[in-house]
Amino acid sequence: MPALLSDAELLARIVAFDTVSSNSNLPLVDFISEYLDRPGVRIERHPSPDGTKANLIVRVGPEREDSAGLALSGHMDVVPAGEPGWESDPFTLTDRGDRWVARGACDMKGFVALAVNLAAEAAQPDRLARMTAPLALVITYDEEVGTLGARWLAEDYGGCGTLPRAMIIGEPTSLAVVGLHKGHLKMRATFSGKSAHSGYPHLGANAIVPAGRAIVALAELGVGLEREGAPSSASFPDVPFAAINVGTVHGGSAINVVPDACVVEIGVRTMPGLESARLAPRVEAAITSVPLPAGVTVRTEILSDSPPMMLSPDAPIHRLLFDLTGQKETRSVGFATDAGWLARAGFDCAVFGPGTIEVAHKPNEWLPKSEYAKAREIVERAITRLCEDPQ
Repeated sequence: MPALLSDAELLARIVAFDTVSSNSNLPLVDFISEYLDRPGVRIERHPSPDGTKANLIVRVGPEREDSAGLALSGHMDVVPAGEPGWESDPFTLTDRGDRWVARGACDMKGFVALAVNLAAEAAQPDRLARMTAPLALVITYDEEVGTLGARWLAEDYGGCGTLPRAMIIGEPTSLAVVGLHKGHLKMRATFSGKSAHSGYPHLGANAIVPAGRAIVALAELGVGLEREGAPSSASFPDVPFAAINVGTVHGGSAINVVPDACVVEIGVRTMPGLESARLAPRVEAAITSVPLPAGVTVRTEILSDSPPMMLSPDAPIHRLLFDLTGQKETRSVGFATDAGWLARAGFDCAVFGPGTIEVAHKPNEWLPKSEYAKAREIVERAITRLCEDPQ
């Protein structure tokens, strides 16, 4: 049986795996599986459709037919670390006194390491003997590129109903209990025309000009959505509307060539009560409302859809975390998490974890040791309350 590692040692090992979303996460899945290969632990892989990645589902403790117990969830992938400004190797955990620095230390390998070690500790014989309900880990792939692993789990994995209903998703919230968040709908519009020498424009069909008009139409839609708000607007005081962002535009090859293609990518921050089913058709309508010159066509598509999430204030996991933290009212965040899809799979998801989203996706990403220790204490108390015999 593998020896227990300290939290810092385990985090250093997990950080060292380059799980940028373009890479396979299977080496990290192998490592966590081997580390948790202990009596009383049941490990299951849920492969991606192409088999190059996998979600990892871990159960510790007794099996139950009801939904009692606690699930801890995090994602294994990280954003790229090629940006300038790093003062140390992004895939080597660096100790800077009051913090750990590395890509993913905050978002969110810190919580993954915390959850894995708590599961390993729960598998110790004396702890197993006290467990009356299971502790589960649900560790996903490709959250950073559209919550793809969580979506595949919700749509394909048949065992969600056998896992504990109460779930903590350890995204960095600075230890605030978050009960609702926005979603993120990603779309693409591809304008196709015909190239020609710019001295003879009548022989071609310019794809960029109508794309530019579509961008203006999208901006007008954004203004309209800002005026309309949403049923959950009061919960998002900083940005109380579904925000549209024209994120990338690619087109043309040279100044003296009529461009035959232009691609526009759009992100929409959906909201509880104003989700993608209502917003995607409006985005498509804005794009297709633009008159197209002869020879130009446009195609729209959805790249990914991370739904918003809203947890009932009466959900037991919500009330428990309020009790353990002393927080009185739920918080909201403007970013999407795996909770959107996992809630659809039947879990009561509360987002709660150490670190701040403000340092995620940036050089020298860091995780405060004090918040990690506090998060560990709170989650361990939640495990005791939900999974162990109070006697």
